[in-house]
Amino acid sequence: MKDNYEDRIRCPRLMQRVTSPQEAASWIRDGMTVGMSGFTRAGDAKALPAALAERARHEPLRITLLTGASLGNDTDKLLTEAGALARRMPFQADPVLRAAINRGEVMYIDQHLSETVETLRSRQMKPVDVAIIEAVAITESGAIIPTTSVGNSASFAILADKVIVEINLSQTPDLEGLHDIWIPKARPTREALPVVSVDQRVGVPYIDIPFEKIVAVVITDQVDSTSSIQPPDSETAAIAGHLVKFFENEIEAGRLTRRLLPLQAGIGTIANAVMAGFADSPFEHLTMYSEVLQDSTFDLFDAGKLDYASGSSITLSPSKSAQVFGDFGRYKDRLVLRPQEVSNHPEAIRRLGIIAINTALEADIYGNVNSTHVLGTHMMNGIGGSGDFARNAYLSVFATKSIAKGGKVSSIVPMVTHVDHTEHDVDIIVTELGLADLRGLAPRERADVIIANCVAAPYQDMLREYVAEAKQRGGHTPHVLEKAFDWHNRYRETGSMLPAA
Repeated sequence: MKDNYEDRIRCPRLMQRVTSPQEAASWIRDGMTVGMSGFTRAGDAKALPAALAERARHEPLRITLLTGASLGNDTDKLLTEAGALARRMPFQADPVLRAAINRGEVMYIDQHLSETVETLRSRQMKPVDVAIIEAVAITESGAIIPTTSVGNSASFAILADKVIVEINLSQTPDLEGLHDIWIPKARPTREALPVVSVDQRVGVPYIDIPFEKIVAVVITDQVDSTSSIQPPDSETAAIAGHLVKFFENEIEAGRLTRRLLPLQAGIGTIANAVMAGFADSPFEHLTMYSEVLQDSTFDLFDAGKLDYASGSSITLSPSKSAQVFGDFGRYKDRLVLRPQEVSNHPEAIRRLGIIAINTALEADIYGNVNSTHVLGTHMMNGIGGSGDFARNAYLSVFATKSIAKGGKVSSIVPMVTHVDHTEHDVDIIVTELGLADLRGLAPRERADVIIANCVAAPYQDMLREYVAEAKQRGGHTPHVLEKAFDWHNRYRETGSMLPAA
């Protein structure tokens, strides 16, 4: 084994701290707060969580777990089933953990992804006791070179009392040099974030910590989980087509050029498919300033449309992962991975003029968007970074298919049951049926435009009837409060938002 990893651990004194996952896990005790690498199934620790789950099955061990975003390799599932999670933040996407959250067994804090380490840094929450960070290598001075994500890893390692490093031999050494680690100074005299272009590097390519903080090094060779993104379908292609046409009109009006502005795309099938649709668009020399670099990022590189991409992680489908990491040198000079407090920084988003494209669970007739809660109560995944971008973007776009559950659910409703993004932060709503440009419109005008362009039959007529009655009641934002959630109640009781025939 030594021959396989000795060139990855360049600090000789750390060679003595190579140990098993089980021995390393002994540094973590009941009640601790653990910061773990990982952002949307990429760059997550793999051996240590499994060892923790095994311990939790046989002894009292419940921790607060902080990550960058969601984890892969069924880590959240394993820890939940073992009873190891008392508290979880700021994002998750595991069905088993989701069910435990909705039963009240795990306390979940759904947080804007740019804010987690800010609350740690300002001591507004319990400090991190132990950080567990996946790395491709450790430098001569003990600095950590991350793998396929940065997320919150840098700040976890800097702020934690102790650090455990997982050296993952399955991660290509070519990842070294990909990262740009910049950490803001303390408030209230913090300097400005110096990122003024997508391709600018402002930090260092490693996480700089004293090597003495590293109490254990574990060797692993387990690959990242791949994404489960579905290929584009006719509806997502239609959504992409509406957006392409909209941007063409913006160019004709002189508000954009064919380079557009830096693009951000949320995670998931719809956002990825929309971005992939730009491959056949007239746009050129595009850039991305986003969180997760998905398949569509590399499709756009291969199509000659994309010049540069900045993100916090790389999460790919199995086939795309094999292609990209099998020829990583082809892309590396056009990529950078940053801490999520930089990739999602409001200052950079507003300065660069990001075009943000995110996904809605549901939107209402005035443009309020629910990204997180089913029927207003049950958590799906979390707000992620969508709020960071929506509030500060040059253009804030939310995309969704107009119906779900075979037509039994309308994605456009009279009133959303949970508000993640208020009407003030939403510029565009787009479904496969059409696009509603909400800029400069008052609430009554917004309702008319959304219903006319984005709503499927027969929900379109149902919404028109609702708005007509609401307008008779009066108000700047007319509603019939006693009927605002009739559709949701009907779905809960009958399994469909449609009235009985």
